[in-house]
Amino acid sequence: MEIKKEVFGKAKNGEEVYLFTLKNKRGMVAKITNYGAAIVSLLVPNKDGHLTDVVLGFDRAEGYQENKFFFGVTVGRNANRIKGAKVIIDGKEYELAKNEEGHNLHTHYEEGMHKRVWEPKVDEEGNKVCFSYVSPDGECGFPGTLKMDVTYILTEDDAIEIHYYGVSDKDTVINVTNHSYFNLAGHDGGTIENEKILIHGSKYTPVTHGSIPTGELADVQGTPMDFRSLKRIGDSIDEDWEQLNIAGGYDHNWVLDKEKGALEKIAMVVDEESGKVMEVYSDMPCVQFYAGNGMGQIEGKGGSFYDRRGGLCLETQFFPNSPNEPAFPSAIFKAGEKFISTTIYKFL
Repeated sequence: MEIKKEVFGKAKNGEEVYLFTLKNKRGMVAKITNYGAAIVSLLVPNKDGHLTDVVLGFDRAEGYQENKFFFGVTVGRNANRIKGAKVIIDGKEYELAKNEEGHNLHTHYEEGMHKRVWEPKVDEEGNKVCFSYVSPDGECGFPGTLKMDVTYILTEDDAIEIHYYGVSDKDTVINVTNHSYFNLAGHDGGTIENEKILIHGSKYTPVTHGSIPTGELADVQGTPMDFRSLKRIGDSIDEDWEQLNIAGGYDHNWVLDKEKGALEKIAMVVDEESGKVMEVYSDMPCVQFYAGNGMGQIEGKGGSFYDRRGGLCLETQFFPNSPNEPAFPSAIFKAGEKFISTTIYKFL
């Protein structure tokens, strides 16, 4: 399939940024930019062929430069939070940006992989685009020169596959994710509270203020965190319950019930009104379900405005704060050790 390439704007340094449009034979369209290796649009066909864009985003690259909500981007080197904005690797302490209540969130707001122009490589025969970025030693405080590839593939069964590959020349943290906001009613479809979600996780990681994990694993049974069967998001999101009060709703990490390293279905989102279904597959141990609690009056694509809870994120990841939490499996990779991971968002 032909992959269309067009200018999408310019980075702050004047470098041109591009938008790549992939299509499959069923009519699905994926639009991806090399600024932040971000998903800009996923236009999904319904039964009569009508396309609905189910990803929140911006019309130009400049929107991604200014926005602090990580719309659609590749987050790295580390996704989620690190307590105290510091890590100890091989006995040495590394200071990170304190950008979230004295802690580190998603590596940095103004720097990091989501604010970089990646090198694109198009493979029309495979209907895929690969983006490459070399993060220099010390970028955002992390050690090692990290070479990172993110490959997007649009399949014929209406799935967008994301393949990650990274390797560093020093021991370092590698915990990369995609931060797309989905709304199956359409990117401008209003609240996601009426959508239903299923998460294959019987445990989650409770947090303290600042959304830092306590180090415990808690059972979802009998709590608002139990999504082991389909449940409407809005049913419990505003309950007077400590974990929801801390985060203003759902913004938590679920520990997935799956075989270590296996690529399995981990979650599903259903919009009954439109009939759209999204399945999520991953080989990572955890997923962060964020319900867009902090959003509000963000001007997005086509002049639309995204209000609070106008989209949801399902961010596949290692355990949050794992470099500092001995109880969690480590996200520190040795020099030369390969980070390889796959996440798939499939639409039915």
